[in-house]
Amino acid sequence: MPQLPGFGIPFTRRIFAQEPKISHVLIQRPLQRVLSFTGRTIDDVVNDPIAKNQVLGYYKLHKFVERRSEIIELERQWNPNS
Repeated sequence: MPQLPGFGIPFTRRIFAQEPKISHVLIQRPLQRVLSFTGRTIDDVVNDPIAKNQVLGYYKLHKFVERRSEIIELERQWNPNS
């Protein structure tokens, strides 16, 4: 490191390395959310056709709500005045 005099006092100039950018990833497990909402286990879904249809219905509803919210968010980005 170069020695730079400052008011007659030598000091070293430190070049700080930039910290690496940190990105947090949120893992989404929609099937686990639906199973916990309905109070069913994966074994219930495999062995019981009624539980399978119930979980499938809530899963489809979850996907529909996710897609619709993404569409609304994109529309707001394109036209922020409405």
